[in-house]
Amino acid sequence: MGVFRHTWLEARKVFVRMLSNGDAASVSGDALVDALDPTKRLCKLIISCRKASALEHELDHSGVRVTPEVAERVLERLDNAGMLAYRFFEWARRQKRGGCAHTVRSFHTVVGSLAKIRQYQLMWDVVAVMRKEGVANVETFCIIMRKYARAQKFDEAVYTFNVMEKYSVSPNLAAFNSLLSALCKSKNVRKAQEIFDKMNNRFTPDAKTYSILLEGWGRAPNLPKMWEVYNEMLDSGCQPDIVTYGIMVDALCKTGRIEEAVRVVHDMSSRGCQPTTFIYSVLVHTYGVEMRIEDAVATFLDMEKDGVVPDVVVYNALVTAFCKVKKFDNAFRVMDDMEGHGITPNSRTWNIILNSLISHGKDDEAYRVFRSMIKRCQPDSDTYTVMIKMFCDNDKIDMALKVWKYMRLKQFVPSMHTFSVLINGLCDKGEVSQACVLLEDMIEKGIRPPGSTFGKLRQLLLKEGRKDVLEFLVEKMKMLIQEPLFD
Repeated sequence: MGVFRHTWLEARKVFVRMLSNGDAASVSGDALVDALDPTKRLCKLIISCRKASALEHELDHSGVRVTPEVAERVLERLDNAGMLAYRFFEWARRQKRGGCAHTVRSFHTVVGSLAKIRQYQLMWDVVAVMRKEGVANVETFCIIMRKYARAQKFDEAVYTFNVMEKYSVSPNLAAFNSLLSALCKSKNVRKAQEIFDKMNNRFTPDAKTYSILLEGWGRAPNLPKMWEVYNEMLDSGCQPDIVTYGIMVDALCKTGRIEEAVRVVHDMSSRGCQPTTFIYSVLVHTYGVEMRIEDAVATFLDMEKDGVVPDVVVYNALVTAFCKVKKFDNAFRVMDDMEGHGITPNSRTWNIILNSLISHGKDDEAYRVFRSMIKRCQPDSDTYTVMIKMFCDNDKIDMALKVWKYMRLKQFVPSMHTFSVLINGLCDKGEVSQACVLLEDMIEKGIRPPGSTFGKLRQLLLKEGRKDVLEFLVEKMKMLIQEPLFD
């Protein structure tokens, strides 16, 4: 009751302050809800805190007592800001009255966030806490394997699998499949095949195991090897499932063998295996890439005729097909059809159109689409990045900053790519001071700037004789690395 009363008093202060400023018209239910919502309050406080060293003090005086559910939501929203997420995570654990008992999902969010910025030592520290509390599980190690593989740290991914038992977690087929998948998706199918050949006696492979390898060889691409694994799968008595067929159709389409892919679809249908929306989306997308718009539309109509209900993925494929041939009016009609069937276009749908408009030099229309989007759909990191880049490329830095300001207003934590695009744009415009402020903000959020971005700003600072500012930023970088960043 005390916590609620404190929160309500804070909200009431906001309300009174708005009235005293003569801004009664702007007072809305949303403003009061935001003031009462502990997740939004904490995210706003964390994101707006300029100094990492002051964050704990700000949190201590926030008056918010964090529940496990609130902590989980805050951490999910800080996914792109690994160090901020970790600092909040640790602060919540140290709260009075026993601290916040984090959910397994919160632990996994922090593990993933730290791995994303390569703070591996801190990541393993969190896993050690999970072991101590008895909440580490197979998924914990699957997350780490995926992150290591994505960073091209294949030996570390394999080490993670081998070390599971030391954390009281028994490796099983799901973990084995996850390791193979992580390696394959990071373009190291040869390593995955090598591990499979060594360990397949330890675990009995299932359809998923073989499908992972099929997908890896398909992406390589090495179709002969893919068919070899497929035949091995059949010889072992393991029957392909709908996922297996989908992977093979996708691999064939990506290598330009769409007619062969269609034959696979006919074969699976004759075996009583109904094609999924994913398989149809791959065919529609491939026809679109090849600018065979009539075939793309015909395939979509065949899907509906066969009684397969389209989802957002196959609709997005059709949107892509129309954008490819510059039929944007048709793409918007597809979106209307989606909504008519109760399917809401997602950020991916809008991003397809935005990217296509920009690539065809239709920047003004892209901005109009963006303004329409924000009224109907929550933009994602790719949306903000592409819009900021568009304005920077067109020497409209003021508009890029306007998009940035809107993004921050929505409490969206920018990714490394979004930061970099705007910093590079400011540097190209000669706005060195603003670029420095952004770079410092980026570092404070635990995000390491790419070497190219930092190098560009460094050259400008040296050119302007601002060596002191450069040294300050270098020290900031060192602090980030020493916090500690273990590779």
